[in-house]
Amino acid sequence: MPAETAAASPGPSESRAERQGEDTSAGRGGDTNVGGGQGQARDTGGGRAECRGGDTNVAGGEGRARDTGGGGDASAGRGGPRVWVLGVRHHGPGSARAVRDELTRIRPDLVLVEGPPEADGLVALAADAGMRPPVALLAYVPGQPSRAAFWPFAEFSPEWQAIIYGIGTGAEVRFCDLPAGHSLALDADPARRDPIGELARAAGYDDPERWWEDLVEHRGESGTLDVVAEAMRAVRDGHVAEGTEARREAYMRRTLRKAVREGFARIAVVCGAWHLPALTLPEFTAPEFTAPEFTAPDLALSRATPPGSTPPGSASGLTPSAPGLPGRRASGSAPRAGTGPAATDGPGRPPSAAEDERLLRGLPRVRVEMTWVPWTHGRLAAGAGYGAGVAAPGWYEHLFTAPGHPVERWLARAAAILREEGLPVSSAHVIEAVRLAEGLAALRGRPLAGLSEVTEAVRAVLCGGDELPVELVQRRMVVGERLGRVPDSTPMVPLRRDLRDEQRRLRMKPEALTGEHDLDLRRPLDLGRSRLLHRLALLDVPWGTPRRARGKGTFKESWSLEWRPELDVALVEAAVWGITVEAAATSRVRDLAGGAGLPELASLVERCLPAHLPGALPYVLGRIEDRAALDGEVRHLMGALPALVRTRRYGDVRGTEGLAGVTESMLARICAGLSPALTGLDEDAAREMAALVDGVHAAAGLMGSGRWLTTLAGIARRDDLPGLLDGRIVRMLSDAGALEDDVAARMARSMSPGNPPARSAAWMEGFLSGGGLLLVHDARLLATVDAWLTGLSSQEFVDVLPLLRRTFGAFPAPERRMIGRRVRSGSPPGSASGSGPGDGADYDDALAAAAGRTVREILGHGMSGATDGRP
Repeated sequence: MPAETAAASPGPSESRAERQGEDTSAGRGGDTNVGGGQGQARDTGGGRAECRGGDTNVAGGEGRARDTGGGGDASAGRGGPRVWVLGVRHHGPGSARAVRDELTRIRPDLVLVEGPPEADGLVALAADAGMRPPVALLAYVPGQPSRAAFWPFAEFSPEWQAIIYGIGTGAEVRFCDLPAGHSLALDADPARRDPIGELARAAGYDDPERWWEDLVEHRGESGTLDVVAEAMRAVRDGHVAEGTEARREAYMRRTLRKAVREGFARIAVVCGAWHLPALTLPEFTAPEFTAPEFTAPDLALSRATPPGSTPPGSASGLTPSAPGLPGRRASGSAPRAGTGPAATDGPGRPPSAAEDERLLRGLPRVRVEMTWVPWTHGRLAAGAGYGAGVAAPGWYEHLFTAPGHPVERWLARAAAILREEGLPVSSAHVIEAVRLAEGLAALRGRPLAGLSEVTEAVRAVLCGGDELPVELVQRRMVVGERLGRVPDSTPMVPLRRDLRDEQRRLRMKPEALTGEHDLDLRRPLDLGRSRLLHRLALLDVPWGTPRRARGKGTFKESWSLEWRPELDVALVEAAVWGITVEAAATSRVRDLAGGAGLPELASLVERCLPAHLPGALPYVLGRIEDRAALDGEVRHLMGALPALVRTRRYGDVRGTEGLAGVTESMLARICAGLSPALTGLDEDAAREMAALVDGVHAAAGLMGSGRWLTTLAGIARRDDLPGLLDGRIVRMLSDAGALEDDVAARMARSMSPGNPPARSAAWMEGFLSGGGLLLVHDARLLATVDAWLTGLSSQEFVDVLPLLRRTFGAFPAPERRMIGRRVRSGSPPGSASGSGPGDGADYDDALAAAAGRTVREILGHGMSGATDGRP
């Protein structure tokens, strides 16, 4: 099985093991592999004789050898082992179907699969009912968690289908690649060649994936792998394996020879097609075995040439049967040196057993442990950095699981997803989209509508040209969001083992009962516990639930801890991100930061900092700086700043130095761009901006920056602001004591009859959004509001009533009661005094003034000096 590595880019000399701790992945050998071919030979002595004495059959063909002695087997003895080498592309649905059909035909008693032999004991788990691909084999070095590699399998992986076939039929299944103990001890070789890319360029394709789809994935004819195998021999003609690639192929040949010595009669080898020529062993080939005579049907992408003829402009003996292939050998033509199975010398000859043993002698090795872990389609994508990955895992899975009417079913699923999002997509849309996709495929000469055609149909018909829903379909279908599952009997993953070690070190015993824990972050032990709980939260393993801490101070945290059985499953699923809690949380944060906007990145920093992830924090902060530098939208900066400023409260307790420069830079950019951003806003945009201004105002207060208030003071001089924002900014400046004129005069001017009632009501909503106690303690403001309301006409009052309800309805009930009592108990200053007609002659105002002032002060009325009004 090919392995995925994060240390190198794809190339035929690299296996596809992913080394943990790196950001990108690449194949370490056989990253780009295509199918294999089947060999045939003739019995010229009186009948067809199968090579039972040790012949090698390539890519699914049953070999027939030329017997010049009169009709018997051409091999050394009847009943000897037979070997089939099935060359495939990793994670290719066409290859997976071909392997499944070919294994059913040849019925092997031993299936050798490209992969680490240390995993032979885990093969049986593949048949467990709880196993659901995509999954991966994980090899890691105990005590050195950074040294690890994954071997991913999807349902449409040929290797997975070979394993399932072997378990289902009782055939023995073994892995035959270089052991993981050697692979992890050796340095990864750099990438070298891309066979599929070379073949695609030879065919005139600029997109290798499209060429491969047309040749293999969209076709089901038997013999397709034969043609691809011949093409792979041509590509590899003259190639000399070196480094890790040579050692891997030497070990595969050693495993094959060992299986023959053990007495297996029918052996099938499933490997990357790049390795196919290297596994065609001369000792298992009949003495006069000729080059394969491929009789695969024409692939309908170019006109077939009749056997025995040579088309103009082509090399002698080769006929073009598929686009971009060097050609298939015509019947009766002689093989070129080093390309056919009969070649026993020259650069294409596989080394002998003695040469392989010398190459493998003395290889460094480390002790490794292996287990199964869940995988995701996203990690199978080549775009995620996986060298042996495919461009569209979701599309390939669909081609494998829905071979009948794949285009119709794909577009029907896309329509269902869009309907879930509230888009009006009918059956007529789907029918028209199918017609468009098939028409595009016909115009482009493709055997079946591919991913590009169905995507264009989705964009044009189902989405009406809107890119946003197209991106939704891409994310949920093309790549896919599927997460694999492993059975409960799976050995403990290293992530679970690392968590167990951390629990012991921090003296945190998992318990089923809920326990309350108060942490003092000034203590190293409690600080370590806090970091562990925050890291698990980032991995969606909610062992602890934060609750409000008792007492004040940012150095305190309070958690409720409860260990539930499903958390063990969550840990197994989280193993896709890493093999230690810290490494997994780091990978998870980096993944979340990859496509996040500024507000999401700021929130991620707020979650990342308490977890103390030095491997992720610089990356997230770098993403913030990059997005802030490229994003000219002030609202994005305003949405991101509050979360970043809140993280500064921890200071040296969490070791979060370095944020000051980022936040100061962002605040400076906000101040510079705020005034233009407040121009031309409608009611909804003004309300959204007011919430952002509130967040920045609170953040600037924590930063102690005076620049923000200076910016607000300058904006407050404008007379073209929306009423809501104008009132809110005036209230902020008033509370901070930075308002240039009197607040009552400013309110009176904003609520004068010359202003539209709707704007005055919006201004009042913005001004009073900080709380209604200001009207209780400042009689002048209450008098201004009262005079404005009583001056409205009946129709104007009805028009502004919804705004008034929204403004006063936001006040807490006690505040509304206090305002009502204030209005009911007496008229605000500036209005006529008295309780009724004729009462003024019954008493002397001068004599009652002193007593009246005392009573009003006791009752809290008439506190005209309370203009500060801070609620």
